[in-house]
Amino acid sequence: MANPVEQFKIQPLVPIEVGGVNLSFTNSALFMVVSVVLVTAFLTLSVRGRAMIPGRWQSLAEILYEFVANMIRDNVGSEGRKYFPFIFSLFMFVLFGNLLGMVPYTFTYTSHIIVTFGLAVVVFIGVTIIGFARHGAGYLRMFFPHGAPLATAVILVPIELISYCSRPFSLAIRLFANMTVGHIILKVMGGFVVALGVFGIVPMAFLGGVTILEFGIAVLQAYVFAILSCIYLHDAIHMH
Repeated sequence: MANPVEQFKIQPLVPIEVGGVNLSFTNSALFMVVSVVLVTAFLTLSVRGRAMIPGRWQSLAEILYEFVANMIRDNVGSEGRKYFPFIFSLFMFVLFGNLLGMVPYTFTYTSHIIVTFGLAVVVFIGVTIIGFARHGAGYLRMFFPHGAPLATAVILVPIELISYCSRPFSLAIRLFANMTVGHIILKVMGGFVVALGVFGIVPMAFLGGVTILEFGIAVLQAYVFAILSCIYLHDAIHMH
C-alpha cells in the first residue's frame, strides 16, 4: 500500500531560485492556477448567454452567486455588499481547490497549512484594517466587552486579545485538518481494497460512501471558511 502522506508532497515543476530564495513553480502552484482558470471559465461561460430561462450551468452559477450573497446579507448586513467580490472569490477558490483535489492524480492545495494560513491571514488583516478604518481607536473596544467592570480589564483584555489573534489559526487549521485527514482516510482505505483483491468488494462499496461523504465535506469546509470570514467581517463593521 502506497504511503498515504505521499499525496501531499510538494514537488517543484519549474525550479526558480532568486537570491538564495526558492521561488520554484510547484505542483501546488500549478493546481492553484488551474483552479483560478476553472472558476473564471465556469463563471464566464455560464453567464455569457444571459438567458431569461437559464440552462444547467447558468443555474448553477446563479445558485452559487445567490448563496454567497445571502450568506453576506444574513451575517454581515447590507453594509457587507461591497465586500461580496472578495468573499465570493475566497469561497470559489477554496471550493474548487477542495473539489479539484478529489480528482485522481491531482493535488489538494488546501491540505497544506501554509496555503490555508495564508488565506486566513489575508482575512484577518483585512477585517482588522476595516475595523480600524471604520471605528478608529474605538475599535479597541473589541477587547473590552461593553458594561464590564473596569477592574476586570486586566483579565478580560488579554483573553479577548488572545481570542482575536487566534482567529487566523483556527480558520487555517480547521480547513487544513479536515482536507488532510479526509484524503489520508481515502488513501488508506483504497490501499486495503486493492490489497484484498476479490475480497475487497464490501470495503469498496464502503469506500464509495466515504468518497461521497468527502465531497460533502469539501463543499462544507468551503462554506465554513466563507461564513467565518463573514462573521469576522461583521465584528469589524458592527463590533460586538
